[in-house]
Amino acid sequence: MKRWTTIALTAALISATALTGCGKQDAGPSSTPDNSVQPAPGGEKVKLTIGSWRTEDTEAYKKIIKEFNKTNPDIEIEFKPTKNTEYNTVLNTALQTGSGPDIIHLRPYAAGRQLADGGYLEPIDNLKGIDVFSKDTLLAATGSDGKLYGVPTVFSSTQIFYNKKIFEQYGLQEPKTWDELIQVAEKLKENKVTPFAFGSKEGWILSLTHGALGPSVYGGSDFVDKVTSGEAKLTDPAFVDSVKMMQELAPYFPDNYIGLGMDDMRNLFVTEQAGMFVMGDWEVAVMKKMNPELELDMFPVPPKSADGKATVTTWVDGSFAVNKQSPHKEAALKFLEFMTTKEFGTLVINELQKPSTIPGVTADDPLVSKIAENADTIATPYLFVVHFGAGNPTSKSTLETSLQGMYLEKMTPEQVADEVQKSVDSWFQPQK
Repeated sequence: MKRWTTIALTAALISATALTGCGKQDAGPSSTPDNSVQPAPGGEKVKLTIGSWRTEDTEAYKKIIKEFNKTNPDIEIEFKPTKNTEYNTVLNTALQTGSGPDIIHLRPYAAGRQLADGGYLEPIDNLKGIDVFSKDTLLAATGSDGKLYGVPTVFSSTQIFYNKKIFEQYGLQEPKTWDELIQVAEKLKENKVTPFAFGSKEGWILSLTHGALGPSVYGGSDFVDKVTSGEAKLTDPAFVDSVKMMQELAPYFPDNYIGLGMDDMRNLFVTEQAGMFVMGDWEVAVMKKMNPELELDMFPVPPKSADGKATVTTWVDGSFAVNKQSPHKEAALKFLEFMTTKEFGTLVINELQKPSTIPGVTADDPLVSKIAENADTIATPYLFVVHFGAGNPTSKSTLETSLQGMYLEKMTPEQVADEVQKSVDSWFQPQK
């Protein structure tokens, strides 16, 4: 799978809630400490906490921690996630006061880099096993100083999930072209089935949906290379057309989609009221748990042009870092060392049902295997996470609010593109 060059990071990245310069910065040696675990005084167990935004991963991490404890019985670990919309605020507040979890789930790329640049994370360049990852994969948790601060655990990918039973009921096949996708949507609509489970209430849904579908219009990785090198702009026709595509899909969205959020979208799909769902692979386990009888499958986003290629959109979604303020850094590093093993990668791909960052790991579930294979062979980067996730406000959030404005009929696609380009120009330096 093609990986990508690092994003530029300027002072514009540091927002009002940024962490740089806040709180005590040095609670230990600047170099990576020895990885051996020192037993707690009196033979007591070392107790660690893991902070994360992935509340839905709780049961999976219980199994992962149990496996880790088979060879590390003296380290007790509690996975303590926070609601995803509250995680950043809760974590930032804790770190600024010199506390926080021992092991921190880092948001990828620019967001995680802020924590590293703020001095809140322990460098792990010398961590045993870290050389199993490619340099491009590690970029998601690399600081501006070039040091590594996190172990990447999973790749995320977006694609189009569909209900096999509904497709069979109406004689539909996986579309191979954009025109065929629209024909599928029309057929579902004719039969009173919502074509796409979608809502514009939550901004991240809009950037994710555009990140998944947009490459088929603007030209995938080729356009990404051009726009990050300065050869192309987001105001160019290719990108504007990708925004128009989002507008043109509105007739295939649910009634009152403007007021629908993620929970509403998921419910529409798992209760079999919608035929398709543009979403990330992390939802597989959630959907199967909500409706074990759901006949779920997926297909990559078909190309809009005749000579185009089907794509899925991918990025490293989260790494685990050690809190520099943790009193048990050595034990925390031991767990991160476990995260570099194939044993951990196999647990991740089967328990979280997401592609592992560990090379050579395969899934038991055929759907997860299909997702992982596509991520390795037909992937294009999530442009607004991998490259344009910085700025104040971020260019990603500018895209989200602008798309919301478009769906409220307050902005045109051209105005959306113009606003996002202005945001990018405020901080991004083309990678010549």
